[in-house]
Amino acid sequence: MRLAWRAISEDDPGPKWAGLFREYWPAYHRWWAREGAEARPGFWDSHKALRAHMPEMLPLYEDLVELAGGTDHAARFLSFYCPPPYLSACSQAIWPGAEPVMVRNYDYSPKAFDSLTLRTKWQGRAVMGTSDGLWGLVDGINDAGLAVSLTFGGRRVVGDGFGVPLILRYVLQTCETAAEAGRVLARVPTHMSYNVTVLDRKRTFLTALMAPDRQTVITHQAVATNHQERVEWASHARFTATVERERYLLRRLTLHVEAEEKFIGAFLRPPLYSTRFDQGFGTLYTAVLRPRQHQMELCWPHARWPFDLHDFREDTRIIYTPEGTAQVK
Repeated sequence: MRLAWRAISEDDPGPKWAGLFREYWPAYHRWWAREGAEARPGFWDSHKALRAHMPEMLPLYEDLVELAGGTDHAARFLSFYCPPPYLSACSQAIWPGAEPVMVRNYDYSPKAFDSLTLRTKWQGRAVMGTSDGLWGLVDGINDAGLAVSLTFGGRRVVGDGFGVPLILRYVLQTCETAAEAGRVLARVPTHMSYNVTVLDRKRTFLTALMAPDRQTVITHQAVATNHQERVEWASHARFTATVERERYLLRRLTLHVEAEEKFIGAFLRPPLYSTRFDQGFGTLYTAVLRPRQHQMELCWPHARWPFDLHDFREDTRIIYTPEGTAQVK
């Protein structure tokens, strides 16, 4: 597997973001309209949902829609409201040492991935994270010292709500503490089931078990894989080994406090690290989020790429991951 990974910074929505949209839009449009555009909510329903649940984001949304060309399909796509269903298989955990650190593996198809670390200062709030849908995030950190990450919740149900990457963006744009994030996650509807873990600079953390058909459960879980309170999709659970990965991480957290580097290293090996790229669930990267330091690091078995929110360096790197090993050029 070969990924051309970019790190891009732009304080306000502008030409860099517009260029990214032009580049990614043909593939995203095919995905978004694969069941027909009529299967997705109309513009006014999407706009109304944003206004009801994320009103602070509306000015930013409207700026991005204009940069995207202002078409109906682009506006509906960028709302992230009731998108097509998608699955991932990730692991995340809070390191039990003194420093607030969250480590996560993102297991997904390399054919449906932005391969982009984006740093922004939209609406005056500095945020960096791993892009999805060009303004959504699958993990990230903000200048208040708040980190957030997601895993798929392992349920088939699809309902009315937002794609979770936009919910993560909303949390990082508007929240400063884990408690504030928990209140947001409890009220914003999601279109599928996800586990969202939040960690703040004071080492307060929570995991929200979100679903479209039942109330969000806020827990003090330090580990999240691909099920919620119990396994509800047995074949997916077996395929992704969600229970085995959860037990493996819980053992590492409860037996003793190990060194940070050793804990991170566990994510770069089986059973957490996956090479099932041909089946859409290979580990594309490991992220290490350090909210107190405003830093994140992307890791592979033989490569590391550090980022600092306040000293962000744009760059492009080619990541090779053949048969479970990674190299960077």
